[in-house]
Amino acid sequence: MREEGVPLGEMAVLFRSSFHSFDLELELQRADIPFVKRGGFKFIETAHVKDVLAHLRVLANPRDAVSWHRVLLLLDGLGPKTAEDLTAQLATVASLNDATERLLAYPRRAQYTKDLARLAALLGELGAEELPPGEKVARVVGFYTPMLRHIHPEDFPKREKDLEHFVTIAGRYRSLASLLTDMALEPPTDSVGDVLAADVEEGLLTLSTIHSAKGLEWDTVFVIWMVDGRFPSFHNVHDDEETEEERRLLYVSVTRAKERLYLTYPIDIYDRSSGMVLGRPSRFVEGLPGSVLRPVQVVDDGGMR
Repeated sequence: MREEGVPLGEMAVLFRSSFHSFDLELELQRADIPFVKRGGFKFIETAHVKDVLAHLRVLANPRDAVSWHRVLLLLDGLGPKTAEDLTAQLATVASLNDATERLLAYPRRAQYTKDLARLAALLGELGAEELPPGEKVARVVGFYTPMLRHIHPEDFPKREKDLEHFVTIAGRYRSLASLLTDMALEPPTDSVGDVLAADVEEGLLTLSTIHSAKGLEWDTVFVIWMVDGRFPSFHNVHDDEETEEERRLLYVSVTRAKERLYLTYPIDIYDRSSGMVLGRPSRFVEGLPGSVLRPVQVVDDGGMR
């Protein structure tokens, strides 16, 4: 649509929950399409995603001092001075095996000693086994989640859901290296040397939660994740009042479009928290006649990263 003359600033992608845009953010960065996000942080800017990525980067490069420092500071009772001392030792290792041995041999005995051993065991296990990226991320998330509960007790469930979605995203990659490469891409809205990455006159594509889009309008609106179990959430489908609140959210989203409206849902997606495969269109739109909502199917070309 941009190529057909619709400015990016006249387009918006709306979603019920912030993590629903994570896949799209990565694709936009890869395609160098500038965007701004309203309602929630961008995927790679969230602290909990950065924490998990630090573990993965250490796995890929055992001499990554910045990532080691972040990982070590997550351990309970391990302060900045100890983290700096241990990071200086780890930055000179020759391999992941050397790094795990350094962790186990660290001379001080304190409350974090057991955590260092657990960290060494995790890295040793992931380094020794030929696991797909999704499984590696899942194991890191399993190791990190108890720390997350302690660090962010106020919104732990939301952050945990973000990480569950991260595991799903990682499952689409064939190698850890390609996953980390995409995670390292700079958002195309960033500037380098005071030169804007986007044409200011054209504006930026808007990604927004529906709540944050109230009162705004665009020429073209895409509402994504219109799949039953996500919109409405399967947590709310047994409560009539909650279901009606989600129906009102959909009304807000569709009335943001002035000219064109697209409602999209995946053919099937596995939800780790519920153990369900979600593939039905939202009950809010299922069964609408083609005269109201013309169906279009996007066929996957079989390509996979």
